[in-house]
Amino acid sequence: MAQTTPKKDLEKELEEKLSSIQVGKTEDEAKDTAQKAGLPYVNLKSFPIDANAVLILDEKDARSGQMVVISKTGQNLKIALVNPQDPQTETILGKLKSQGYTYGLVITSPLGLEVGWLKYRDKKERIAAPPGVVELKADVLSDIEQQIRDIADLKERLTSLPITKVLDILIAGALKIQASDIHFEPEEKNIRLRYRLDGVLNDVVAFSPTGYPGLLSRIKLLSGLKINVHDSPQDGRFTIRREDKDIEVRVSVLPGAYGENIVMRILDPSTIKQKLEDLGMREDLLQQIKKLLAKTTGAILTTGPTGSGKTTTLYAFIKYVNTPDVKVITIEDPVEYHIEGISQTQVDAAAGYTFAGGLRSIVRQDPDVILVGEIRDVETAEIAMQAALTGHLVFSTLHTNSSAGTIPRLIDLGVRPVTIAPAVNAAMAQRLVRRLCQTCRKKKNASGEDLELLKKYLGDLPKQIKRPALNESLEVYQPDKCKECNFTGYRGRIGIYEIFEIDSEMEKLILKSPPISEVQDMAVKKGMITLLQDGLLKVVEGITSIEEVMRVVGE
Repeated sequence: MAQTTPKKDLEKELEEKLSSIQVGKTEDEAKDTAQKAGLPYVNLKSFPIDANAVLILDEKDARSGQMVVISKTGQNLKIALVNPQDPQTETILGKLKSQGYTYGLVITSPLGLEVGWLKYRDKKERIAAPPGVVELKADVLSDIEQQIRDIADLKERLTSLPITKVLDILIAGALKIQASDIHFEPEEKNIRLRYRLDGVLNDVVAFSPTGYPGLLSRIKLLSGLKINVHDSPQDGRFTIRREDKDIEVRVSVLPGAYGENIVMRILDPSTIKQKLEDLGMREDLLQQIKKLLAKTTGAILTTGPTGSGKTTTLYAFIKYVNTPDVKVITIEDPVEYHIEGISQTQVDAAAGYTFAGGLRSIVRQDPDVILVGEIRDVETAEIAMQAALTGHLVFSTLHTNSSAGTIPRLIDLGVRPVTIAPAVNAAMAQRLVRRLCQTCRKKKNASGEDLELLKKYLGDLPKQIKRPALNESLEVYQPDKCKECNFTGYRGRIGIYEIFEIDSEMEKLILKSPPISEVQDMAVKKGMITLLQDGLLKVVEGITSIEEVMRVVGE
């Protein structure tokens, strides 16, 4: 017996069909208007609208002028509107011009405008129900910082304070000693607190679990998380508001055997203000990178584990190429730091806005430079490669352990070697090693074991590299301990790098779908300095220690 469709379902289906017909009619009318006006048409439902650009124009003016600002490059705006000949539209455009803006116009439908205007609602919702804010006023912060000179002082303060007052002290302490993460780890008898300093976790204090539920609840409230959920992971954020800057904190809560674990990642905007020259690259490498960044097409792909400085490097690339005549668009997951003059968009899986879908839309926005936060699948990889082949400079990251692994990784994803070879300009890998504390580092004569290791890897360097004198008189530095470095022996981090360019010989190799070892051998043959070699060169310069380089890179 054939099944009959319920009447309600039929009515719903009919409603949806009529709605889609109406939407189609509206978009067709907008296309006709665009054609008559000699302007491009844009469907804002699939357009990566820059939420910050929208806010340039007051919502009242946007609605009265039937328009929305959808992107911004320097002082140049892209504005979507319904009718360019509307007198009110012309009035609002004149107001923008008087404020020093220039603009390009596109036509959209009334439905498209509604999509753009949703950004105003999103802003209102963020204001009405913002993530929590921890206010750190200058006098309070100064007082705390004077009392917390290092981890030892912080331990003393925390053990003498009630748990209800601990969070502000923890945050101020983390900022004082420049910790990147705060870890709360419930154990059987206590709560373990650790800071990540220069990429390495350090124990701070263990405190009683008695007050932990209250601290956990406060962090959840600040982060916009559900207080009554204890058996599922949750992610949130809050803001540390200082008089000089706002610092965002990303919060992750994970159920554990003895309670919920908390990790708070501190995102300080000052960490991305580094110029290309400040990343710690050798002079020959720096010049090589600058030549690559001067190209207008092709892809530069970076690899490395989480926390290896890839985001900082890519942002330094963007800042180097970002000039008034260049349009840069990014798609990230998430947007960790905001850069003035750059159109930044964020992946939203729930809304169907993926790397692949976003990248497809971005390519239609006439960018010169595109940053893709990460290549995770074949669709994203193929679109990125096509963008690199069709007049765009593309920056992105891959998860591999070495620069040589970039090519096999792309092939494993499903990208054809015939596409990779002409699309990729260079593949780079990087790590971060800790700098020796300049206050307490100790000089010593290199031991026989040290010399053997250094000669093994630095004995046959390419001609462009200044070769150190590797003999018994060589002096290296080792870490000691002092208050300046929180008794770790290290203060700050610096990048170590390896990079190879794709030339005609490497292209021929790529077409054969080579294993990592063959790509590595070819790159070294052509003069690539490996991660380990770059790290050991920094040892010879007194920047870091052999132990630190071997910890990060190994053999």
